[in-house]
Amino acid sequence: MSDSDDDGVPALSAHTLAALQEFYSETRRTGPDHGAAPSDQFAVGAIEEDWGMSQFWYSDETATQLAEEVVREAGEGGRIACVSAPSVYQKLKQGALDGSHRLSAVVVLEYDRRFAAYGDDFVFYDYNEPLSLAAGAAPRSFDVVLADPPYLSEECLSKVAQTVKYLSKGKVLLCTGAIMEKLAKELLDVTMCSFLPEHNRNLSNEFRCFVNYPSRLLTSARSTV
Repeated sequence: MSDSDDDGVPALSAHTLAALQEFYSETRRTGPDHGAAPSDQFAVGAIEEDWGMSQFWYSDETATQLAEEVVREAGEGGRIACVSAPSVYQKLKQGALDGSHRLSAVVVLEYDRRFAAYGDDFVFYDYNEPLSLAAGAAPRSFDVVLADPPYLSEECLSKVAQTVKYLSKGKVLLCTGAIMEKLAKELLDVTMCSFLPEHNRNLSNEFRCFVNYPSRLLTSARSTV
């Protein structure tokens, strides 16, 4: 073979190369754009959903209302933990919500290491090891814990509940399927809210919020303010 044969490896056409480049630019997004404005870095969806990890982001309206709720309940100098709920974390960090600047800490507990791009706010979390947490997630150190277990199973909710009780000073906001209502009550003494959270993509299971404290969400039936 001549040198121009490139050892028998066929060359890709310009059209094919362009198609591949477009494909990878759309599917290989691994984290927020650090060159973007701060609000863009924390935009809901700045890190794309990975369905294989059971990731389904809230709609912007739902993320906003949940973020407003935890800010209100955390109070001055409050600390908030978002357990497997990165879209609420992102909304809190945008700096656009009244009172968000008065928080002393917001952390996101996630299995997906792409969220390590958020630095010290990121705490690696595997619900299979519910109490194996870094120093940034100390026991009873958060005024509000918002949790969204990745799977609708008794095992998953039971283990996430261990994490929630470990982290929380008292207030818990749980987001999960309506079918988990009885178990959620047994584990965390939470009550189903009228508020109906929405996701960017429609889910087949009815999704609800639960709280263990007096909340506006108990009587708010819509995901928009």
